[in-house]
Amino acid sequence: MSLTWPWALCALLAFPLLLAYRWWSRRRRRKVAVRLSSVALVRAALPGRTSWRRRVPLALLAAGLVVTGTAAARPQASVVVPDNAATILLAVDVSGSMCSTDVDPNRLTAAQKAAKAFISDHDGGAKIGLVAFSGTAGLLVPPTTEKDKLLKAIDGLRTSRGTAIGLAILASIDAIAEINPDVPPTGAEVPDNNGANGGTANGDYEPDTIVILTDGRNTDGVDPITAAEQAAARRLRVYTIGFGTDQPSPMVCSSNQISGDSFRGGPGGGFGFGGRGRFQDMDEPTLTKVAEMTGAKYFKADNAKALTDVLQDLPSQVTLQKRKTELSFWFALVGALLVLAAVGLAQWWSRAPAPVRQPPLARDQPTNTSSRAGTSRP
Repeated sequence: MSLTWPWALCALLAFPLLLAYRWWSRRRRRKVAVRLSSVALVRAALPGRTSWRRRVPLALLAAGLVVTGTAAARPQASVVVPDNAATILLAVDVSGSMCSTDVDPNRLTAAQKAAKAFISDHDGGAKIGLVAFSGTAGLLVPPTTEKDKLLKAIDGLRTSRGTAIGLAILASIDAIAEINPDVPPTGAEVPDNNGANGGTANGDYEPDTIVILTDGRNTDGVDPITAAEQAAARRLRVYTIGFGTDQPSPMVCSSNQISGDSFRGGPGGGFGFGGRGRFQDMDEPTLTKVAEMTGAKYFKADNAKALTDVLQDLPSQVTLQKRKTELSFWFALVGALLVLAAVGLAQWWSRAPAPVRQPPLARDQPTNTSSRAGTSRP
């Protein structure tokens, strides 16, 4: 918990000042006290109070003043809460190696199914954007809640040559900067108010998150580590997912999964990119470092089910944010209740006892006439 106005804690001095005034008042009353002949008469006139009854209201008053004084300092607590304003930028690798058949029927088809399931099952208020990258990277769908646009764009993914993981991160940063004014675009100056490992000094991040799904290593454009530094400076987390196995396999895609780049015919009526694993090696150390630099995590998915599970679990990590919540209202409320309880108990226990009423004489009770002059009748 932190305090926005710590100097306001000076208000806590009110309680010791009240105690000093109470002590001075009681001492002053002793000096001017009226002497009575019988102390027993005074004790009989005062209501009886035990020592704990005298101390409980004072303790409640002390606690109430302390809590109320703390409220004046505007306390804040960092709590983990769901963030409906979060944005998820999903960057999907569409390099030629995504035609690898080590995942049935190939990596691209499995990735499309997992991404579509992730979008279809997402019920939160977070917006989702789509970036595709091969030798270059481009924003296909700006962050939106319209699932139909996203699903249609995923169906239209086409493979091409090259893998530009760093450019995909930078393209995602620019897409986030379009909707979040707190995130400067790439190329803009970033204020130096961040921690050494990304995020702010107290570990807070922007609600927007980048998810990189790739099966290989960077071959074009900016180095992923350099791009991760840009994301960390903007307090953006970059989750990375390594997809595929380490077993070289033929690369075969259907005709509607390949762009106009060079290709050759493959078995079963499909098309292949030639070669068996030259560009299928996954750079897990780099993906892990990118995630760690930005305060995120790296996930490995070696089959379609594992990829689906990783994407389904992402919202629970991405959309939960640490937010500073001001607690002044609750401190003030508790303080006021304690003070009211102290005053109420003091008044209740200090009330004078009700006078004892004598029962009235009965009508048939004989009247005492002994005080009358004269003789009584026989």
